[in-house]
Formats: sequence, C-alpha cells, structure tokens
Amino acid sequence: MSGTGSDETVTFGDLSRGAYCPRQLYHARRADDREPPPEATDRIDLAFRYPSLRCAADRELREAPIDLQPDDYRRNLARLESRDDWDDLASPSRTRVLLSGKDCRGIAHKVVGDPAVPTIVSPGSPPEDGTWNHHRVRAVAAAKALAWEETRTVPEALLEYPAHGVVRTVELTTRAKAAYRSALRTVRAIDGPPPRVNDARCEGCEYSEECGTRTRSLRSLLGL
Repeated sequence: MSGTGSDETVTFGDLSRGAYCPRQLYHARRADDREPPPEATDRIDLAFRYPSLRCAADRELREAPIDLQPDDYRRNLARLESRDDWDDLASPSRTRVLLSGKDCRGIAHKVVGDPAVPTIVSPGSPPEDGTWNHHRVRAVAAAKALAWEETRTVPEALLEYPAHGVVRTVELTTRAKAAYRSALRTVRAIDGPPPRVNDARCEGCEYSEECGTRTRSLRSLLGL
C-alpha cells in the first residue's frame, strides 16, 4: 500500500481517520472500506430533522438513535434554537455539498450562513468541551476547501453532534491549522502499516483482529 503522494488530494474521511489512527486508515484502504455503517448514517440524518425532533413525543425520541433521555435532548435542541444560525441549521439550503480544495476534497453535510461556513456532522458523541481532534481536522479541511473554491477566507466551520443535539464551532486557529497540516502529512506518507497504538482507540476498532491488537473487534464510529 503506497501513500497518496505529496501532491494528491486527500478525502475528508481519510484525513479524519488518519488523524485518529493512521493504522486504522491503512486497514480501511486495504479493505476498500470507507463508507459509514448504516447505524452511523441514521445518526447523521438526525441533523436534518431538528424541527420535528424539537417537538417530538417521548416515544418517538426513545425510538430515535439519540444518546440522551427525551427531556435532555429537547433541552439541547432548545439551546440550538436560540442560536443566530438556527434557521440555517434547521432548514439548510445547501446540503451534502461536494467541496474540492487544494489539498482535500469531500462532503460538507451543510453549508450555512452569510458568509457561508461548512458544517460536518458526526454520528458520535462530543467531548465535554470543544471537539475531538480528528473531527476538528475534518472541519478545518472543509473550511479550507470552501475557501479555495470561493477564493476567500473562511475563518471557521461547525461540527454537529445530532445524537446529542449539540453544535460546536471550530475556529481556524494557528493550532487547528497545524493539526490539519500534520494529519495531511501523515496520510500522504502512509506506505505500509503504521505502528500499532494498543490503547483505548483499539477497543472500538473494527480492524483490531487484522491489526493484531488484543482487544475485541467492534464496529467503531469514532474514526468516521
């Protein structure tokens, strides 16, 4: 398995997975397995149902792929409704937009606001504060791709965690852009299996058996 080459574009998904665990990306490439599983797609779709979920009954919410109790989930959506960009988040005019930048390409689940910023939707759970590094790297990639297409500065992106009713802002700070560049170099340099990590990331990884780690193989959402 050779790397992508220093001048080739990298997909948002590969960049995020490589930032999370380069060895996981290596196995995903070998298996030609980059599509999210159905359970992840169901959770992503929640981001396009905010208005109906905001008014949903307890029974409907308990049957939905959310991670909170109905009252807590509605409370989080009420907080979202107070945002200035709620209308765009709830009823976006641009959805699943293919963005092609200088170094990366991929799908922004929404493009919202004026001036527009990209939104990446995660099927996973947010940290207590901020965003996970590999999600942040993906959001930066989307912002840079949109900036490349529209020849303007895009200073931020949004990360949605719809199974929790949470939206976080990712500013393109010097640190965030450095993490993006580091991930890009890592992904482009993969030429054979990277070293094993043997840590908590392995516990939910679908490639743990192929990788040779000593953890059980479960379908992971964290690397998406």
